[in-house]
Parts: sequence; structure tokens; C-alpha cells
Amino acid sequence: MFRLLSKESNIFSIPVYIGVLLLIVIGFNFLDLNTLDFLSAIITFAGVALAYFCFNTIALNYQTHLPLFLYTAFIFALYPGDLDIGIAVSLFTNSIILILLTNVDMSVRKNSYPLVGAILGLNFIFLPTTWPMSIFVILHIIGTSDRVGLHVFRLFYGIFLVAISYFGIAYFLGMNSWNPAYFPFGDFKPSEYIKPLLWLLPVALMLIHSVMDHYRNFNKKSPTSKFKYTFLLIFSLAQLITILLYMRNQYEYLLLLAFPASIILSRMLKFLPKYWMQETGLWLIIFSLVLFKLQGYYNFNI
Repeated sequence: MFRLLSKESNIFSIPVYIGVLLLIVIGFNFLDLNTLDFLSAIITFAGVALAYFCFNTIALNYQTHLPLFLYTAFIFALYPGDLDIGIAVSLFTNSIILILLTNVDMSVRKNSYPLVGAILGLNFIFLPTTWPMSIFVILHIIGTSDRVGLHVFRLFYGIFLVAISYFGIAYFLGMNSWNPAYFPFGDFKPSEYIKPLLWLLPVALMLIHSVMDHYRNFNKKSPTSKFKYTFLLIFSLAQLITILLYMRNQYEYLLLLAFPASIILSRMLKFLPKYWMQETGLWLIIFSLVLFKLQGYYNFNI
């Protein structure tokens, strides 16, 4: 199976993966369509569709089927059907931000910072716990821009436009009370519901091994690979901060890590020295994700 997924993909593969994923999700919810929140489902799958294209823009996986397949498996395993609208919007906006920040045209990246700021502001309105994404974008500007002050100003200008629009609309609608959810900095509680997550332990261990192996061989990587992988890890760290601080028993927060995890794991599998290791690793990921999905339906734990 690993050899099959290692074949080169093309842009026509993406609609196929989206269609298969959509059929699987509908199939798992066909007995109770009330569990499907159609608005969040539309936003989620729009974000997922954009993320499929991001694999080509980041270009860390030699355009094979493997990251597309793994991403499909992650979405299947972690998508609950009635996904919170905030997480759905975050998946969508994260995909747009990644497309903008990884654009090969430098002028597009530089001119997109007001738009990225506006997207971050919109993201915060729907899910305030995703504030670490703002830090990720600022670090990206510091690491890649020759005019840091100007581009940070553009970023905050975009955020300001969304904020002033939101407060204006709220004022005219008579929404004059402050919502404490918009200050998510005083309610940090690590998740106490870790038993279901034990099914994902093999995946977590492989992710840790992959990152460690990358930095053991860091000097052998090309400058482009070093930059893109570091970009991906900082993005992953921003999502991980949100997950560790706010997930609790809302395991759908793990969807925020599905995209970078797919790239990291597919690179790890590709560079394993033996074919049997690659095949075993792939099936271990698949079984871990399937068991995690099934325990949500049948409530069996380790």
C-alpha cells in the first residue's frame, strides 16, 4: 500500500480525495443526520479542500498521494459531524493563511498581510482560543521580511478593520455586554480526559521521532527544506498551544494539527530505511486513527 501511495499525484487527485472523504463522513452519519451540522460541515470541507491544495504550495512531499491519504484519514478520524462552528472557521481561515504565506510570489506575500490580519481577526471572533496563530504570523514576518515594522503594521491594520467592523455591527444590534470568551487568557486547564487519546499514542510517538530525526539530519537538508519545515513546525506549535490550553474533552481541536501532521508523518515514512518499516508505520497510523474513531461510537477505552 505504501508503494501505491508513493506514486506521484496531480491536481485531479484532489477532488477524488474530497469526494471520498465526503462520502465516508456522510456514511458514518447516515443513521442520524441530526449529528451533521450542515453549516459547519460546508465551512469545514471548504477549508479541507483548500488544505489539499496547500500540500502542493508547501511542496515538502514530492507531490505523492501519501500526505493526501493521511490527511483524509485524519479528517475522517477526528471530524465529529457536529463540529463547532469556531473550529470549522479556524480550519478554513488557516488554509487561506497558509496559501497566502507560502505563495511563491514574494510581492503577493508582502501585499497580503492586511488580508491575513483581517482573517486572523475573523478567526478570533469565531474562536478566541486560536490567538497563538497571531504569534505564528508575527514570527513569520520577523523571519522572512526585510521591512518588519511596516508589515507588522499592515497585519494589525487588517485586524483593526475587522475589530472596528465587529464592534460597529454589535453596537447597532444592541449587543452592548462584554463576552468573557473574548479574553481567553485566564482559564487554562489541561485536558483531564486523556484515555481516548491513548489510541493516538503511536501517531504522537511517530511525530516526535520524525521531528527529532529531522533535526539530527538538519545539516543535510537544503536551505528551502530547512525553511519550509521550520515554517511548518512553528505553525504546528501555534496549533499545539491552543490544543493543550483549551481542548479539554473537545477532541475535534485535534483537527487543527491534521494538516502539519500529515506532512510530517509522510516525510518520516518516506525516509525510513526499510520498506517493511514504511508499510508497518503506515498501517499503524491507519489502525490508530480507526480505533480512535470507533471508540467515540462504542465507548471502549484502553
